[in-house]
Amino acid sequence: MTLEHFLVDEAATVAAGLAVGQAARSGAVIFLQGDLGAGKTTFSRGVLRSFGHSGAVKSPTYTLVEPYEFGEQQVYHFDLYRLGDPEELEYMGIRDYFTDQSLCLVEWPSRGEGFLPAADVVVTLQVEAPGRRITIEPHTERGKTLVQNVVWAK
Repeated sequence: MTLEHFLVDEAATVAAGLAVGQAARSGAVIFLQGDLGAGKTTFSRGVLRSFGHSGAVKSPTYTLVEPYEFGEQQVYHFDLYRLGDPEELEYMGIRDYFTDQSLCLVEWPSRGEGFLPAADVVVTLQVEAPGRRITIEPHTERGKTLVQNVVWAK
């Protein structure tokens, strides 16, 4: 079951992230795809808000990963745009981040190909004036459960 919606503005993109974050309480690997400026970090802000984060959310372009802790829940926001070589992920201990309980949001996952685990869900954001089109596609059984539990705000 693939979900597809038109997001009219930034607030709708945050709301979509909020809905996915609420459905991803038990952890998941979520790949975020889309061109520069498509809304991947805005979507990630919504996911983080679903866990109670109220601060700024910036894309971890230079640090590659930004960790967030919410009690027992770990959320890791990756941005691999500036990754020079996927093998660099091995040196930064990438395997330690991807546990069964953690939620990992990965922007530009193709840059880490061969070193990243498979995605449970792939979220694709496309600019479609005046807003964005979001497609949420499960790739594993865990992803199917997550997608089935997404509740869109009315």
